[in-house]
Amino acid sequence: MSNPQTIHPIWLRLTHWVNVIAVVILVMSGWRIYNASPIFSFQIPAGITLGGWLAGALLWHFAAMWILFINGIVYLLLNIFSGRIAYKFFPIRPTDVFHDFLAALRGKLAHADLRQYNALQKLAYLFVVLDLVVLVLSGLVIWKSVQFPLLRELMGGYDSARIVHFVCMALLVAFTVVHLVMVALVPRTLIAMLRGH
Repeated sequence: MSNPQTIHPIWLRLTHWVNVIAVVILVMSGWRIYNASPIFSFQIPAGITLGGWLAGALLWHFAAMWILFINGIVYLLLNIFSGRIAYKFFPIRPTDVFHDFLAALRGKLAHADLRQYNALQKLAYLFVVLDLVVLVLSGLVIWKSVQFPLLRELMGGYDSARIVHFVCMALLVAFTVVHLVMVALVPRTLIAMLRGH
């Protein structure tokens, strides 16, 4: 049981930082894989990719994929069984989201109590969990298309799964950028994620 001053329990901090490492590796190696067979009319600058060549990028991608998958399962199970998911992320009311969105536009979104998420944080964190689930599922279709025919059809086919995978990656990167901006604006959040309080 966490003491009342603890904002983030140790298991949450560990899964968060493992996730950060896995996502960075996945995105950078994924960009190298994308460059080998682009689905859009642009390429990612090679200097920000990982793996050196397609086979190297695939090795990094698969290794980080398993880390993300296992870490994600641990994160979800601990959130569910500790009850944290219920009291941290719910309820989310549309009126609260709208109110907090307007407050954010005015630069007046409250962050006084780091133990409580505002409605925008709840929505963003639940969105990124869903986004990661779709990333994993679309990745399975790309990796093992023959073994997951139903999933492939639900994604609209192999080529559509590649587009879904890329769009979800882009949304994850966008979330990360906003997340880092918010950390820069409220640096206490980084201290809490490092020290727990």
